[in-house]
Amino acid sequence: MIIHVANPIYDSVFKYIMEDERIAKTMLSALLKKEVVHVTVRPHEYSNTTRDTLSMFRIDFAATVREREGNEIKDRIVLIELQKTWLNTETLRFRQYLGAQYSNKNNIREAEDKGFAYPMVAVYLLGHRVGNIKEPIVYVNHDVFDYNGNVVEDGNMEPFVESLTHNSIIVQIPLLHGNVNNRLEKVLSVFDQTLVDGDTQQVLKIDEDKFADDNDMLYVLHKLTAAAANSEMRQDMNVEDEYYKAIEDRDTAIMQRDKMLKERDCKMAQMDERLSQQSERLSQQSEQLSQQSEQLSQQSEQLSQQSEQLSQQSEQLRNMAKALFVNGLSVEQISNMTGIDIEIIAKFIG
Repeated sequence: MIIHVANPIYDSVFKYIMEDERIAKTMLSALLKKEVVHVTVRPHEYSNTTRDTLSMFRIDFAATVREREGNEIKDRIVLIELQKTWLNTETLRFRQYLGAQYSNKNNIREAEDKGFAYPMVAVYLLGHRVGNIKEPIVYVNHDVFDYNGNVVEDGNMEPFVESLTHNSIIVQIPLLHGNVNNRLEKVLSVFDQTLVDGDTQQVLKIDEDKFADDNDMLYVLHKLTAAAANSEMRQDMNVEDEYYKAIEDRDTAIMQRDKMLKERDCKMAQMDERLSQQSERLSQQSEQLSQQSEQLSQQSEQLSQQSEQLSQQSEQLRNMAKALFVNGLSVEQISNMTGIDIEIIAKFIG
């Protein structure tokens, strides 16, 4: 049977279901791949009571996990910091929240445990892709190695190591495309956004029969159905939609502005290149004119030198003509002797 349930990607819906201990145990057991026998919500768990430029929902749990150590089954407390975001987020925000956990004195064990911190697991439910990772769910688990790269047995269970390092689980919600190959994917299938019904993202359309053999999942669906029918819950989702719409409008305006700035910068760069080319051509022309001017100056200097030489020669001829005339030679005789016209000799001696 097809049922319509509230979309848990919304902070209000997610908070509503995760406050239910049974659902929290179901979700965390699937994520940790261990039996969670008890879970409590840590104080001051909600970080998005005031909106800022990014939506970041965080809820902290203290989970009692049952696991086998050798032949014994022991219960141990694990702190789980679960962060959900629908938008691309700077990793700095995640690191800041982790830093707050590491510095929180309430996360330190009792005195008989020598003041070591509880082991911590960071869970990220992301509404966006992480780089080129194609797996919808990835586990980042630390280990302890010796100098030669060999794993140190039980090194990662040492309280000192657990106090200073943590494991992570990353869920890429956009990659949850209805493929259910394991328990975790079955639990997370209620986040599959391909099941959105209609134009609004507030409601998912789910085939309840696929979970007929799973009472825990039927309980989750029942809780989500109740959320979909809750008028206050729908109003909260409307508020979130308005918030996301405002962010989308802002991001669209920023992208358009960046596009205009990029186009303007491109045009400016082209203009700068053209101006640079024109400047280079003018510089070349100026250099050519300078060379031509230098050549003309050299030619003028040569002509001046030639003119001076001619003037000196003319003065020498004048003196010679005068000297010959004084020595009694006639103008005709001087002309025949020097080859200078009679009229010029007449001017010389006149």
